[in-house]
Amino acid sequence: MTDPASAVPLTVTPPAPQGRSGAVFVFAGILFSRVLGLVRESAFAFFIGNGGEADAWRAAFRIPNALQNLLGEGVLSASFIPVYASLMAKGEDEEAGAVAGAIGALLALLTAVLVLFGVLLAPIIVAGIATGFQGEKRELTIAIVRVLFPGAGLFVMSAWCLGVLNSHRRFFLSYAAQGIWNLAMIVTLVVGGRGALPARLVIIAAWGSLVGAAAQLLIQLPLVLRLATHLRFAIDAKRESVQTVVRNFVPVFIGRGVVQISAFVDSWLASWIPAGVAITAGLTGGAVSALGYAQILYTLPVSLFGMSVSAAELPAMSTAIGEKDEIARQLRERLQRGLRQIAFFVVPSAAAFLALGDVIAAALFQSGRFTHDDAVWVWGTLAGSAVGLLASTLGRLYSSTYYALRDTRTPLRYAIVRVVLTTALGALFALKLPGWLGIDSKWGVAGLTASAGIAGWVEFVMLRRTLNERIGATGIDLGYLAKVWTSALVAAACGFAIKRWFGTAHPKMTGLVVLVPFGLIYFAVAAALRVPEVHGVWKRFSRRG
Repeated sequence: MTDPASAVPLTVTPPAPQGRSGAVFVFAGILFSRVLGLVRESAFAFFIGNGGEADAWRAAFRIPNALQNLLGEGVLSASFIPVYASLMAKGEDEEAGAVAGAIGALLALLTAVLVLFGVLLAPIIVAGIATGFQGEKRELTIAIVRVLFPGAGLFVMSAWCLGVLNSHRRFFLSYAAQGIWNLAMIVTLVVGGRGALPARLVIIAAWGSLVGAAAQLLIQLPLVLRLATHLRFAIDAKRESVQTVVRNFVPVFIGRGVVQISAFVDSWLASWIPAGVAITAGLTGGAVSALGYAQILYTLPVSLFGMSVSAAELPAMSTAIGEKDEIARQLRERLQRGLRQIAFFVVPSAAAFLALGDVIAAALFQSGRFTHDDAVWVWGTLAGSAVGLLASTLGRLYSSTYYALRDTRTPLRYAIVRVVLTTALGALFALKLPGWLGIDSKWGVAGLTASAGIAGWVEFVMLRRTLNERIGATGIDLGYLAKVWTSALVAAACGFAIKRWFGTAHPKMTGLVVLVPFGLIYFAVAAALRVPEVHGVWKRFSRRG
């Protein structure tokens, strides 16, 4: 079998340096989008709450969102960007344009077919992934799915635009464009929420999602067409570079499919978990929605820190030059720096989720139909997610390194192991563990997220071990981790003490009083322990000031 590393081009013209600055632009774009996303979720919590209508929305959104995940950003980043970026680096602009156009045309055709089937088969799909939904809740979920599916197709094409833009080192727009969708949703919820019942409002929100998806695509297209000057839309499956993309695409597609099955299993298991809090007027439920709110918060550091570093490093790693040993050295250096950057921000995020998750959830969501009991429920679910937060974000960068080596099969194998383990542990933790511990069955949803965290660590260890055998030793120094965790735990303990002293009567004020000192204390202790990344962050902000 050919060593995937040998497939990396050995003599290419290096692109303009974009190492850390690329990650900053990705971070800025994601931050812009995520801030609007949190505003969107606050509006959603205010107008719809955490009841059955929210359950229907979360379950319905997960179904067409699977199409986006199967064909969208992560899959294209792994298969398309390494090939396209390599062609651009070698000056083969015409070939690169042909590849981009062929992949865009293939995606458009495949997505159109899947969207059509999704709309027509919505009742069957809902029956399969939300078996616990019956009657009005089931019908509402089907109606939402039928509106959302076309928007998922537009998201896939937006991901194609992102692949082109990232290969040209235009990171900010590709990620900030996602904020346009959030903005459309916010406007829809605020305008539609005046007097509308939750069941009606979630349908209105679905139409807002469709409009936002179209806007997200349209705002990227002009720059894509300007940068990809030789772009030609044509289904050209015989071209060797296109076949390379497709060959790399298939394992990642399968891996994403396995992950989506796991997500559907989580949703299915959550649909059987009884509500543990009093739900306001509307459909009964809440576990699926609580899982959804927790995942919004959980994916925030994953996106901001894991994705920003991984997305910026993938094009650069894909154009590494030199002999095999030199390529391995370059990959190790980039990987080591990225791992430290990720850990510096993700470790305090995990500590905050564990100790201050109720403050975070209440500050963002508690208002209107979303109560303090809902915030506590989300906290427990979020605490379970914190178990595997560091492993998940570090694993993204390891996977990107494999993709840069044109190896999409190794991450696939380990993703399958993770999903199988998550499913087995999830069923046990969600449906059995609360009874064994003598606690309310609603906390089974926290078992779902904890099981995913445990499986995430298993996957991370396997990814690191295999990559170390290929390019040499990588990983974060234990001394560095000890300093970062010490800083985070000290800050979390101080934040918890402030929370107990201040109380929770005013959730947004509590969030400000607790979370700002938490962040400042973390940076202060890390600086006292001489964590190098503190200086880097300070230097970056002072330079901008």
